[in-house]
Amino acid sequence: MVPLPANSIIQLPFDDAIEILGEIETILISLHKIGSHYPEAGRDYERETTRYIDEWRVTRRLAHARRILSEKFDTTLGNDDMDDIERALEGSPYWSSPASEPVVPEYASRDDEE
Repeated sequence: MVPLPANSIIQLPFDDAIEILGEIETILISLHKIGSHYPEAGRDYERETTRYIDEWRVTRRLAHARRILSEKFDTTLGNDDMDDIERALEGSPYWSSPASEPVVPEYASRDDEE
């Protein structure tokens, strides 16, 4: 995919980058701590993970970070009636049902990064 020239390099002000990194850090470390607190992935772990996602408004926080990043793009529609972001993310995997298989990218399948 060839993006619009305005989208080939996206610049992000320091404060925006720190805000996004802060949200990612909060969510990532919190989920790691929940996993460490509940080494057995049982009902308590599931309940606490759900409570954390709901009460800490994780989806809203991630949506906010996405909005900050998305605002930096030129959203001019192409001949396919999509902008560069939509086009680039068109094939993204999403949860669809309790039976849906997880799609894990290669970098996330290694245990050497956190």
